[in-house]
Amino acid sequence: MQREVRRKDRQITTEEALKLLESAEYGILSTVNSDGTPYGIPLNFVLDNNKIYFHCASVGQKLDNIAANSNVSFVVIGQTEPVAEESSYSTYYESAFITGKAHIIENPEEKRSILFTLTKKYLPDNMDIFEKSLSGGMLEKTTVAAIDIEQITGKSKRK
Repeated sequence: MQREVRRKDRQITTEEALKLLESAEYGILSTVNSDGTPYGIPLNFVLDNNKIYFHCASVGQKLDNIAANSNVSFVVIGQTEPVAEESSYSTYYESAFITGKAHIIENPEEKRSILFTLTKKYLPDNMDIFEKSLSGGMLEKTTVAAIDIEQITGKSKRK
C-alpha cells in the first residue's frame, strides 16, 4: 500500500495528475526482479481509458518481472526548473505517480488499436504509414502491455 503524500501542500488533484500523464512524453516503469531487486526502465507510453499502455519486444526483463509479479509503479515528471531562492536552493516541479497491475494484451485488434493510439501520440504527422508498419508480422512480434491504475497521486511545487 502506498503511503499518503507527506507534503499535502504540494499534492495535486487526481485530475491534474491524469493531465500530466496525458501530456508527459516518457515515464519510468518500475518492476521487481525475481531476486527482489528493483528494476526501472524508461518507456514511451499512452494514457487511454484510465490505463497506461506501452509496447516492447516479446522477450525481456520487464516482461519476465511482470509475469512473476504484476505489481508495478509508473512515474512521470513534467516541467522542472531549479531555482535559487533567498538563502537556499529548490526546484519547481510537477510529477505523477501510479501503482497498479500490469498485464499483456493478447487480442490482436486491441493491440492494433493501442499501437495506433501510441503512434498518434508520438508521430501524428506520419499516420499514413501506420498500416504498412504493421505488415510483415510486426503486430505479432510486438508486445503491448497495459497497467490498470489502482492508485494515482501527484505533487508539484510551482511558481
